[in-house]
Amino acid sequence: MNVTDVKIRKMNTIGPVKAIASVTIDNEFVIHEVKVVEGPNGIFVAMPSRRTADGKYRDIAHPVSPEARALVTGIVLETYERAKSSLLSSVGI
Repeated sequence: MNVTDVKIRKMNTIGPVKAIASVTIDNEFVIHEVKVVEGPNGIFVAMPSRRTADGKYRDIAHPVSPEARALVTGIVLETYERAKSSLLSSVGI
């Protein structure tokens, strides 16, 4: 599996969701609504999810192996950090 593109679709400065991204795999499959979230233990990547009837959230798309999760997470966070740095430098911070 190759992550061939990550696009940061939206960035937020307020609230726990810092960014929303789309991840393209092998130039053939796209996962939308991948979130970069700031939690009590730092920043993490959350896969798209849906609320179930019992009020819990369940991922609707996710990596199957720990290696695939690490790959997607690493690339999304790297892209987010670059976009954040670019945004901050464009406003003079």
